[in-house]
Amino acid sequence: MAAAAPEAASRERKRLPPASQPARQPGTGCSCRWPRAMRLLRGGRRAALGLGLAALLLLCPAARAVEPVTMGLAFAGAAASALTGIISYSRLYCYFAQCCLQRPWTRGGAVLEEDLDRKLFGQHLVKRVVVKAVAGFLNNPSPKKPLTLSLHGWTGTGKNFVSKIIAENIYDSGLNSKYVHQFVSTLHFPHRQNVTQYKDQLQSWIRGNVTACARSIFIFDEMDKMHAGLIDSIKPFLDYYEELDGVSYRKAIFIFLSFLLCADQALAKDSFAVFSSNAGAEKITEVALDFWRQGKRREELGLRDLEGSVAVSVFNNKNSGFWHSSLIDRNLIDYFVPFLPLEYKHVKMCIRVELESRGYVIDEDIVDRVASEMTYFPKEERIYSDKGCKTVYTKLDFYYDL
Repeated sequence: MAAAAPEAASRERKRLPPASQPARQPGTGCSCRWPRAMRLLRGGRRAALGLGLAALLLLCPAARAVEPVTMGLAFAGAAASALTGIISYSRLYCYFAQCCLQRPWTRGGAVLEEDLDRKLFGQHLVKRVVVKAVAGFLNNPSPKKPLTLSLHGWTGTGKNFVSKIIAENIYDSGLNSKYVHQFVSTLHFPHRQNVTQYKDQLQSWIRGNVTACARSIFIFDEMDKMHAGLIDSIKPFLDYYEELDGVSYRKAIFIFLSFLLCADQALAKDSFAVFSSNAGAEKITEVALDFWRQGKRREELGLRDLEGSVAVSVFNNKNSGFWHSSLIDRNLIDYFVPFLPLEYKHVKMCIRVELESRGYVIDEDIVDRVASEMTYFPKEERIYSDKGCKTVYTKLDFYYDL
């Protein structure tokens, strides 16, 4: 039996408006700021009083004796008050309800950078690229195309976590926002024989949601498991078109995640043979290990050392959703963001943060024990965690009664 259509599955999970229907009036789902809100309410009442005053001036017999200039000034003042009230009402509404981000980004790159510094470890390239790319894009009132990021690396290195942080910095509800749409290849596009149907559904879903909110975010997880050719159906939405059928896609954000095999499944006898489903991660690990063996600091790695080779590896990977994709061929992906494999010290950082989030006092003995229980590669050097920080959380359960 064919899997549910993307719009049906996502709508059931996130209660998003179907692509074939106009967007519903947003619900009431954000925090309240009462002092400011009450001032805005008073502004709305002043607007109503202003319009009422204008009407009285026009209808009252005594008003006809007033000189035209005075009358014009009075009416202009009332109209200005009404306009202020309308604007205030719009702002007030967004204090209580979830609104599409149509205004300039008020949070700024500094807040995003701070979140990444506190929550993401061992990924200096990711922090640098993501902060500049997202902040620059959101602060640009007239971007030429949508922002497209492709995140690559081993499992447990932070790809899903970064997409979550980006969503939370744009919408308070993060991944639960009605303007953030997440697709998982094995869930939404499982059957190869239905690729043509999936293409139509995906185009319809994106078109409908960008029509409802220009600043929509689309996250595609498990790109390495997506059927080749499917992702090319969204190529027109990522291109440099001002509008397509009356809809502009230039303010949307597209994030692609390649969820890859664990390192111990891909590496054999410390060699770096490229396996079909993790070519991008193999290249990242090969370059990182070469740097380490040359005595260079991890932080010396630059985007130029990895981005090009990762793009070529993914483009030539027959089992990847990007295999010979027009998105890469036409240079429509803005950044290939490499996630480096995590070292022992980074795993310890993850453990400490998890202990703090659970309200526990950090016990360095437990931190060392949990980090030591992780498996590392290559066999001789044992530098990188083969699962990143992915199993840290469950391993901590062994030491604490939860």
